[in-house]
Amino acid sequence: MGTYVNSGNIAFQEAVNSRIYIDKSELILYTNSILNTTQKNICVSRPRRFGKSMATEMLVAYYSKGCDSAKLFSGKKAEKDASFLTHLNHHNVIHLDIQQFLESERDLDIFIKEIEYSVIEELMEVFPECQGFDINSRLKTVLNKIFNQTNSGFIFIIDEWDCVFRLAKNQKDFQKEYLDFLRGLFKGQHYVDMAYMTGILPIKKYGDHSAINIFDEYSMISPKNLGKYFGFTEEEVQKQCVEHELDFAKVKEWYDGYQLGELHIYNPKSVSDVLTWKEFQSYWTGTETYEALKIYIDMNFDGLKESIIEMLSNGRCIIDPSTFQNDMTTFQIKDDVLTLLVHLGYLTYDKESQEVSIPNQEVAQEFMRVIKVGGWEGLVRAIENSEDLLKKTWMMDNTAVAGGIAKIHQETTSMLKYNNENSLTCVILMAYYSAKIYYMNPIMELPSGKGFADVVYLPKRNADYPAMIIELKWDKSAEGAIAQIKNKEYTDWIKDYSGDILLIGVNYNTEDKKHECTIEKWRKEL
Repeated sequence: MGTYVNSGNIAFQEAVNSRIYIDKSELILYTNSILNTTQKNICVSRPRRFGKSMATEMLVAYYSKGCDSAKLFSGKKAEKDASFLTHLNHHNVIHLDIQQFLESERDLDIFIKEIEYSVIEELMEVFPECQGFDINSRLKTVLNKIFNQTNSGFIFIIDEWDCVFRLAKNQKDFQKEYLDFLRGLFKGQHYVDMAYMTGILPIKKYGDHSAINIFDEYSMISPKNLGKYFGFTEEEVQKQCVEHELDFAKVKEWYDGYQLGELHIYNPKSVSDVLTWKEFQSYWTGTETYEALKIYIDMNFDGLKESIIEMLSNGRCIIDPSTFQNDMTTFQIKDDVLTLLVHLGYLTYDKESQEVSIPNQEVAQEFMRVIKVGGWEGLVRAIENSEDLLKKTWMMDNTAVAGGIAKIHQETTSMLKYNNENSLTCVILMAYYSAKIYYMNPIMELPSGKGFADVVYLPKRNADYPAMIIELKWDKSAEGAIAQIKNKEYTDWIKDYSGDILLIGVNYNTEDKKHECTIEKWRKEL
């Protein structure tokens, strides 16, 4: 048993022995199916503390000739499959955690050579009969020699593959050298039975193309068929909540929200900790300071702050993730920043609607910490006053609501383009921030009747609050906004809703910079 070649199963044994362990061994059935195929190279990227290392440790324990893991996998889901015994501890495995070779920037000059030296040293012990290389040879040369002389292939399991791009964010020369090393190690090499890499970032792109184009990528943007291995599924969390006597609804509110296709995935770090300690708090975000998030949301890309405001108010923003270059510095538009935040776990991406949103209460608290220290005072004050403004809306106090919206609009001029219709939408979302307690996510530009309502709030189930349909106008009139709601039959979309509906018209006059509001109650005739 070596450190890098044919290592053991101790790390996976510790995971199985842990108080909270959820069986993800069915991943093995998929990796077995791609061994020695054209799909044998895969890169799985997901946020920190989302189970990347546990998965690699499980695969090492299963495939490595350096251990006997039959008892360790006894009773696990993968054991039932016909392919399980065929590959159990039958492969030569090279396991690398790149972060172990890159503890600081001082290691950048030597880490590739250190990797090659360390692996070759162990290969010489495992294959003493092989000839034609020495400790100073290139790793790919040694592997080719061994394969040609023994016909023995290798499974490569590489954790934290992308730490070079996180440690040396702006050092392109080191990044290119590392990518060249990986390309040479894997591309076209017959000794590769499978290469399984994990990291936070997908493989670096240059333009529209991946720098290592032989890998199939599975990410928070495109999980493909591996989504259920990216965290805990809802069914798994429900079962654990019953077992540990914890309120599932509250766990869902705090830690759910990562949408991977049809799956809802929970943060495994946070769920494990809340099951253990029975206290609802920010476990995952607590492992890193808020400055990591602040750097990105403070970037002054056009429309970025408006998008953050919209999402903080439970809204969603459409993005195009295709321009993202899969690094932490190459940003051209706001979509690139928002795409990175998806990969980092601060946002979730709905592939069908192409929208991003803040996944849960834990992450929302992290965003709130950032804006409180980031010069977003107007937003903070708006959020603090939003509960009072919501109550004034329910009371249909037109003057108070107009005044509250005007104050928020004025206080956020440094953050938003003041004379812009999108800014008025953001103001409304800030004004009704507290609505997230009582209402479902706001629906933006809802297709209703004969047109589009600007913002619609529908109350949560069993909540006795009126629905709110809000129409915004620019240099027109609040009464005209109400008339449009009626004339275009916006209420038809919620015709099955039996409660009260407030029709809210808001107008902003650019000439005198005044706001007006008209609120009417509308109830469907039954």
